[in-house]
Amino acid sequence: MHPRNLADAEDEALILDSIDQFLERDVRPVAHDLEAADEYQREIADKLADLGLYGATISPEFGGLGLSAATYAKIVERVAAVWMSVSGIFNAHLIMAAAVERFGTDGQKSKWLPRFASGELRGGVALTEPDCGTDLQAIRTRAVRDGGDYVIDGAKMWITNSLQGNVLAVLVKTDPAAEPKHKGMSLILVERSAGYQAKKLEKLGYKGIDTGEMLFERVRVPAANLIGGEEGRGLQQILAGLELGRINVAARGVGVARACLQESLAYAQTRKTFGKPIAQHQAIQIKLADMATRVEAARLLVEQAARAYDTGERCDMEAGMAKLFATEAALENSLEAMRIHGAYGYSKEFNIERYYRDAPLLAIGEGTNELQRIIIARQLVERNPV
Repeated sequence: MHPRNLADAEDEALILDSIDQFLERDVRPVAHDLEAADEYQREIADKLADLGLYGATISPEFGGLGLSAATYAKIVERVAAVWMSVSGIFNAHLIMAAAVERFGTDGQKSKWLPRFASGELRGGVALTEPDCGTDLQAIRTRAVRDGGDYVIDGAKMWITNSLQGNVLAVLVKTDPAAEPKHKGMSLILVERSAGYQAKKLEKLGYKGIDTGEMLFERVRVPAANLIGGEEGRGLQQILAGLELGRINVAARGVGVARACLQESLAYAQTRKTFGKPIAQHQAIQIKLADMATRVEAARLLVEQAARAYDTGERCDMEAGMAKLFATEAALENSLEAMRIHGAYGYSKEFNIERYYRDAPLLAIGEGTNELQRIIIARQLVERNPV
């Protein structure tokens, strides 16, 4: 069941205004230096709890805000336009929470969701492995039942909140011999106190947020942590959560694309060549027009996907379209912004080079854009039989 939209237009405006104030007061002044140092933004992460963002899409029944995906996407766009890394802290967390809220037992919901919503427990999802990314059915991490526990062995890669978080929803194989393979996969909540190991990975961009390589060696967790209480449902559970994740990544794409446009538009009106602002040169005008059109088109696709998600219907095609177009818009706008800024765009003194480094992740994460095209095409055929 998807969370209901509890915010009318006035409530949404108040929420977005509080987000804008937070970003201008607490994020924008420090983003450049924290990103350059690749330091985890602990103070910012704690303030996200004060804003209620760890419970943004969790039902009020469990202490969350119960925001619609449409409102949530607008929040993510705003955050990403200032510093994309901040959006990753609560997005991975909310995918984990969505899996529990949609598929967990009543006991699991009562135990975990209030602590997720408050930010007392913060985490994410551990899916990708060293030898498998998009093909999740190829995971090798095992969970073997031993009395009242599961014992987990394996490795995970590129996991957000693996070092700074304290709980993860881990995708495991509970029956490696199952056919089809997805029937042998399960999703288990693993607290950091269980003893898994995590090491920070260095990245081109998306800095200031922990992304880790994980090792599970005989990690023992209670069998009660199996989401839904039934083995073999893990892939279904996590794929449902990834619809929201793809809408989030698409919204990040809109934010980055918009930031590129806004800074390019301002720069083009102040930078002069040949006696006039470069905004008066046709070559620059064409770039600005294309950048603005991409932003608006991407935003509309995200809004459409979010509305589809809020209906509770299957929306992998809509989410895939939004993710594909918005992230490609971020990539293209970041390159055009660098060209408009010239050497200044290449300088670490300005934000443009950060957008240029951050944008490629969006085309890779939450399912590559190549995969999105396949999903879109398959859904087109399925929805339009001859």
